[in-house]
Parts: sequence; C-alpha cells; structure tokens
Amino acid sequence: MTMGAFPSPAQDYVEKELDLNELCIRRRASTFFIRASGCSMQELGLCDGDIMVVDRAEEATHGDIVVAEVDGEFTVKRLQLKPCLALLPMNPAFSIIYPDELQLLGVVTWFFNCTRTRRR
Repeated sequence: MTMGAFPSPAQDYVEKELDLNELCIRRRASTFFIRASGCSMQELGLCDGDIMVVDRAEEATHGDIVVAEVDGEFTVKRLQLKPCLALLPMNPAFSIIYPDELQLLGVVTWFFNCTRTRRR
C-alpha cells in the first residue's frame, strides 16, 4: 500500500518556507544565541541546555525575560519593574533577586528546547 496517492491532511498546515533567522531575529547586529544553564526558569518551559535568542537592542519592559549580570554572574529571569526592581525566577526553589542596579545583557525574544529525551 502506498501513501503517495493521497495528500496528507497535515499538508494544509505546513509552512511553505520557514526561515528561523527571519522569524526570530529583528536586528542581526545586536542578536546572539546563548544556551540556558540551570533550572530557575523551568515553570516557563525554559530548561537547562535550551537555546535562547537574545537581543541586546530590545528595550526591556516589565514582564520580559532578560539576561542580567548580578554580582559578576549572568542570570536569566523575568524582569519586574514595579512596584520595585526585581528579577523573578520561574521556579519556587529559587529566590527573587533585588538588584541595586540593573545590568542587562539583553532581552530573551525566543527560546527553543528539544522535545526528545536529553542525552549526555
């Protein structure tokens, strides 16, 4: 039995051509990819080893996921601007960070994770 004689029902939903650079990158000069490390954002779906698309030129607003420098180390958290400045983890096992000043590396605009079992 051959399946080639009938079109697939999924064919109607397939993008004609998808360019991930075009979809995910607004400003090439200010955008970079970085791999997530740790599990502080797991309730967001961002897990250890996932790939993040970060734009340095994007203006960070309340609620954005950002890469920030805190005490000489980089962290990924949800930005809270009001009622006070804070970096919120998306995992209750981690503490909220209340930085004296905010040093942002950029805004996470997209992230990708592998749906298959991770192998190390």
